[in-house]
Amino acid sequence: MVYTNDMASRKSELLLFGHPLPDRIGQASVEGVDVSSILTKASGFMGAYDYTLNPYSGCSFGCTYCYAAFFAREPELRDSWGKWVQVKQNAVDRIRRMRSEIRGKTIYMSSVTDPYQPIEKQARIVRDILEELVIHQPRLVIQTRSDLVKRDIDILKHFEVVRVNMTVTTDSEEVRKVFEPYCPSLQRRLAGIQAIHEAGIRSCITMTPLLPIQDLTAFADALIATGLRDFVVQPFHTVRGRFVAGTREGARALVERMGWDDTKYRYVVDYLRTRLPSLYEGQEGFAPA
Repeated sequence: MVYTNDMASRKSELLLFGHPLPDRIGQASVEGVDVSSILTKASGFMGAYDYTLNPYSGCSFGCTYCYAAFFAREPELRDSWGKWVQVKQNAVDRIRRMRSEIRGKTIYMSSVTDPYQPIEKQARIVRDILEELVIHQPRLVIQTRSDLVKRDIDILKHFEVVRVNMTVTTDSEEVRKVFEPYCPSLQRRLAGIQAIHEAGIRSCITMTPLLPIQDLTAFADALIATGLRDFVVQPFHTVRGRFVAGTREGARALVERMGWDDTKYRYVVDYLRTRLPSLYEGQEGFAPA
């Protein structure tokens, strides 16, 4: 299949005029916004990339520990993290204006939002973006915790260099519901990234941050069963003030009850190193594809 600018244009028109955005998605309000740029020069942790690309501001997944909440410009937006999403409705047009700069560049999508959060099912901003990017063939890494990414396998297979990272932070649905209350189940995420891998698309499971684990042996078995070769892990630090408002005490109580600390984290990582084909720790695991 060949993708053209005309195809991307038609899809954008359907989004903006034929299918207006909903006012809400789940617990989150939805707003369409125009932006001056969709690509941001990468820096800091993502400094090995040329650009980061965030098709949304805010995220209705509302993970309690999300560092991105603290990048919100206004205190009320930080305090209501998980309850608002802004759709960058002119994203494809912004990318077209930078098309001469994209080919061969490294792009990380996304650094401060999840590109496949629930609104993407209707907005289809990410699919529009992929249809434009595949024409210009940047080196692309996609980071998500949603099995919705399977929808775009047909496009992803046409990238020369692409990797999909799936975030899987624990083996416990109890833990997930406290820390990641509106995210897809762990089973759906593992099945989703397995489907990506089986489609021949380079894939990675990122345990970032690694949250309390209930059954370490079964967790390792489930990771291995996906068939993936690449895994990344990072610690979870329960530093005061780094939880989204209203979630701190419940999260802390669960961490305490499960005895999750740096010693337990290191034990889990050391065990996973004996079971998984490869396990990177920290920034080295996020190198461009």
